[in-house]
Amino acid sequence: MPGTEAGQPTEDMALLVEAAREVGEIALACKARGLEITEKADGQGPVTDADLAVDARLHEILRAARPGYGWLSEERPDDAARLAHEHVFIIDPIDGTRAFIAGDNTAWAHSLAVTRNGVVTAAVVFLPAKDSLYAAARGSGATLNGAPIRATTRAGISGAKFLAAKPNYAPANWLGPVPDVARHYRPSLAYRLSSVAEGRFDAMMTLRPSWEWDIAAGALLAEEAGATVTDRTGGPLRFNAPRPLLDGVVAAGAALHAQILSRLDPDAPRDSLPPLRD
Repeated sequence: MPGTEAGQPTEDMALLVEAAREVGEIALACKARGLEITEKADGQGPVTDADLAVDARLHEILRAARPGYGWLSEERPDDAARLAHEHVFIIDPIDGTRAFIAGDNTAWAHSLAVTRNGVVTAAVVFLPAKDSLYAAARGSGATLNGAPIRATTRAGISGAKFLAAKPNYAPANWLGPVPDVARHYRPSLAYRLSSVAEGRFDAMMTLRPSWEWDIAAGALLAEEAGATVTDRTGGPLRFNAPRPLLDGVVAAGAALHAQILSRLDPDAPRDSLPPLRD
């Protein structure tokens, strides 16, 4: 792999693609021989030997190729030194760990992103069990297994295909009646965003505070596929924050995104708890 200090978005994307494919084999091999599962000390759910092995290999590959980049990962203690870096890797080794443990091969993914000054510039979301690799470089569009993808242009909210967890439909989150949408769910936030980018679903949302590593890669994929992606109030997503949390995420084509935001209550109470791991 190339060992340049700072890559262009397309070069960084190529690096992420190669790394994702390698660690996909690691995750599948761990699953095949039987997982070692423990609970995180912070009460944030399970972690497997595959999560840790994937994280370790990604750290080895990516930091060797880009030694000047900072690092933020779900499975590694946070280092405030990342805040001083122009470029930062934001990584979720396995997004959808519970689904991975349960054997749901449609619902877990490797989520890899590069940010520059808080903006995502390169991204990969890879579902190795499906051999589905989503990739994007800022300004170059988004692809699925090399073929261009586009988000839908649906404007009306009624009947739209939504990816969201059940609590998002609580009446307290909405101004007036809860929209009558076709409700669907996938555990992985990265895969939800990728599915909007692909046009399989019209919108995704999570109104709960969200960790940056769950969102960064999928957000760029959706944007490069033509979707509008913001926090729950319509604010832009900025990454590599000291506390790497976002105020929810809403992603959809521009017209539908505007419809969703017009129906959401911006003053609805936020969950007092940190976001749950998947």
